[in-house]
Amino acid sequence: AHENRGLQSQPPPEEQNYGATAAHVRQRPFVSVSRNGPAKRDYLIAAVLCYANLINFMDWFLVPGTLIDIQKYFELSDGGTGLLQTVFILCYMLAAPIFGYLGDRYNRKIILGAGIFFWSIVTLGSSFISESHYWIFFLSRGLVGIGTASYSTIAPTIIADLFEEGRRTTMLSIFYIFIPVGSGLGYVLAAGMADVTGDWHWAFRITPCMGGLALVLLILLVPHRTQRRTAAHRALSISGTIRVAAERPDVHRTAKTTWCQDVISLAKNRSFVWSSLGLTAMAFVTGALGMWVPLFLYRAQVVQGIVPPCLQESCNSSNSMIFGGITIGTGILGVVAGAEAARRLRKINNKADPLICATSMCISALCLYTALMVAQTNILSTFIFIAFGELFLSVNWAVVTDILLYVVTPRQQSTAIALQILVSHLLGDASSPYLIGIISNAIQAKNAHSFQWNFWSMQYSFTVCAFVGVFGGGFFLLTSFYIEEDRKEAEQ
Repeated sequence: AHENRGLQSQPPPEEQNYGATAAHVRQRPFVSVSRNGPAKRDYLIAAVLCYANLINFMDWFLVPGTLIDIQKYFELSDGGTGLLQTVFILCYMLAAPIFGYLGDRYNRKIILGAGIFFWSIVTLGSSFISESHYWIFFLSRGLVGIGTASYSTIAPTIIADLFEEGRRTTMLSIFYIFIPVGSGLGYVLAAGMADVTGDWHWAFRITPCMGGLALVLLILLVPHRTQRRTAAHRALSISGTIRVAAERPDVHRTAKTTWCQDVISLAKNRSFVWSSLGLTAMAFVTGALGMWVPLFLYRAQVVQGIVPPCLQESCNSSNSMIFGGITIGTGILGVVAGAEAARRLRKINNKADPLICATSMCISALCLYTALMVAQTNILSTFIFIAFGELFLSVNWAVVTDILLYVVTPRQQSTAIALQILVSHLLGDASSPYLIGIISNAIQAKNAHSFQWNFWSMQYSFTVCAFVGVFGGGFFLLTSFYIEEDRKEAEQ
């Protein structure tokens, strides 16, 4: 079994019961943190988890990548099309707290493996659904959401357990780079397979094969048990070093808390609450962009006369390809820039992380609003401003996760991640695709049916995202008021 060499203390009995490595080492009054770097196997484990995360998010965006074809195939309105992604994310978020509870208490490798297998099989099955059984396609996307929830909830906590000090932030940044990379590749794969085969169904037959490879790598390379960091807090301090203190045996080594007690404790953590609301605003904007931007760009091009209306069997998917490329590029650059900015600014400002998030959210909102306003007259400018909007959104991904990991104690982190997933998706990207769709439907219903009004209805409904982005910046600003106090409390 794998042991974390950075910890030299006796693991608590209850940790052994929940699947952590039973390390037989001598108990000491103080925890010592090894200055030796992590083993090569730790990086190999992280690489496997990053690869599975790539596939996870490719599956998320197969539907948006072929949205025009799917909407025509099943004869869906804008509202019905938005509901397709909403069903996926609702099932994802409802399953997340369950997997968070299981991840805090049982073997994480088994849960991850079962999740990968389940979502891969369901994705493959969904590629054989006929147009007369659209409700089965809706159901299959919900089941895929349940499978992916098992992975997104638990995988970050394993990486956090493998690394310490500055390496943890770096490795989490790499892990979260695969969110935009996977999302972008999902668009590219879906659009590319539709172009090559003339049938959008083939996109849903590629990622299950990649999922099978991920499952094999997980079984062969990831140890059955990974030791959880309970003796030394795995969070990074503001100065970039771990503040190690002796654990109190009467509190940390014997205390067990119920799930309800953990939730109550997290609700009192103001940094966790406000940063989670900020993440919710991010998810709202990201969900709407991810679902509707290719269709919005297509309608703008139809109005400008750049492309003809899609009447043939397979629609032009160039917008999905371009948007996928933008998502990959801005995602990598944004995550790296955000992690580096946080690393540097923490040294001079203890509130750097939430302030970075607040600033980037507001700039992103401004860029997205500008993109909407110029879409009818200049499609190139629209692409450019969308790219900048996505860039500043991506700055926050690793930083927000890092905030959670150092303001929440280790035993509550899987539960905290699960709750954050629940809230951010319920009010964020579970709501935004359907909300944008029904607003668009409502506008179209009150006006004559035309390509011009199809574009305007989407444009007007999209403006909601810009205002939500500004609110998100305000939530992160509020986080900065409490982050120092909550961090100190989590380190005790």
